[in-house]
Amino acid sequence: MKARRTPWWHYVVAALLGLVAGAGLAAYGESSGLALIGVPWFVPVLLMLLGVIVLVLAIQVHRYATTEPAKRQGRSMDPERAVATLMLCKALGLAGAALAGWYAGQIILSISHIEASYYAHAVAQCGVAGVVCLIDMIIGIVGEGLCKLPPSEGPENPKLKEMQRRASLASAAAKTRH
Repeated sequence: MKARRTPWWHYVVAALLGLVAGAGLAAYGESSGLALIGVPWFVPVLLMLLGVIVLVLAIQVHRYATTEPAKRQGRSMDPERAVATLMLCKALGLAGAALAGWYAGQIILSISHIEASYYAHAVAQCGVAGVVCLIDMIIGIVGEGLCKLPPSEGPENPKLKEMQRRASLASAAAKTRH
């Protein structure tokens, strides 16, 4: 399986879509009189916990992938687990971007009413949740990088290139001695 890094603009698009949706929800809530903005306090806690779990999984994949095969001492990693961790990182990064935009959209439309205690609490809740979502987005991006496997033993492998370079230097030195 060949996986590619998520392009930077995917995060921008997700954040912009979230921003439009969050602002739309806040505008609809204002016009209809429904209390739709804000976020319960346990949501940022759960999102942060999810981010930490995904980061720990990505670090485990990174440690396994960068450890020399001789030093692994019988430890193995299921390839499906490594791929699932990569997909979790990608999903966390994109969801973090979209949710950060969502909460930013709610803040932008609600900030003009911040003198009312309901809006002040909603802006504070959305601010905390937005920061946690940005952290989750960063964890997703970093985790995606940690899940990168080193090159295989093919011609691109840096160790193989170094061995070929040394062999060519040694043969050149042997030719100059004769």
